[in-house]
Amino acid sequence: MKNGPLAVVGAAVLWGTAGTAGLLVSADSVALAAARLVIGGAALALVAGAALRRTVSPALLLGAVAVAAYQLCFFAAVSRTGVAIGTVVAIGSGPVFTGLLSWLLHGRRPGARWALATTAAICGCAALIVGGGDGAPGAAGGQAALGVAFALLGGLLYAFYAVTAARAISGGAESNAVMGVMFGGAAVIMLPVLVLTGAEWLAEPRSLLAVAYLGLGTTALSYLLYGRGLRTTPVATAATLALAEPAVAALLGVVVLREHLGPVSVAGLVLLAIALVAVAVPERVRERALESQP
Repeated sequence: MKNGPLAVVGAAVLWGTAGTAGLLVSADSVALAAARLVIGGAALALVAGAALRRTVSPALLLGAVAVAAYQLCFFAAVSRTGVAIGTVVAIGSGPVFTGLLSWLLHGRRPGARWALATTAAICGCAALIVGGGDGAPGAAGGQAALGVAFALLGGLLYAFYAVTAARAISGGAESNAVMGVMFGGAAVIMLPVLVLTGAEWLAEPRSLLAVAYLGLGTTALSYLLYGRGLRTTPVATAATLALAEPAVAALLGVVVLREHLGPVSVAGLVLLAIALVAVAVPERVRERALESQP
């Protein structure tokens, strides 16, 4: 399959629509994240079908814990640092941790082009988000430091479940079943969180429609695409390509929400786009080289 990077970018595009869709819901952010994961995880488990049972493994169950813990760490981070800083640290550290874990655990050392493109993409992502001016004014130093720690832990958890999924898929497991195990397990873990935070808001038609899209579109469909992409795309490359998410979110903010991007954000968007193209090109070049061999 030659379209692995495209599948990953497709997943990132869906992730990028989550923020805009979430504005239709008045629920607490943790409750919304729990509902999204419960619906999406259940859908992924159903898609996996009979393959789910034979794909279950201790590593993938640990990955399920990481999926659920990532959600909690991310919201713990942004509540202490603000959306901009928490998002930059969590999303930006993910590709770095993914590259390091892939190298340390499986001996897959990322190349120099990946390192340069990933650095540029993270800088672009930071400029894009911070340039919007959504920080955390007045946050206490101790709380901000704790928030950054939660964000870094979130980036590490994302890297762990991405590398775990890639390892299982490269070992011959069906990508749909791998995602079904991890996200179905995470749904079971997050169900009590949804119950404890309250689910009365789901009775509102607009909220129910929005969370259905978040669960089925930005979670189930997106991770089906992500898993498909991992079949042929190195996980470190996939993690960098996933940085298309904040770019899509920013563009939707301009087009749908009538938001304004400042010069710093526009520069970050351009840098991010260039970096994503750069990190995707080596995969295509390598595939052509392999096809040309006798």
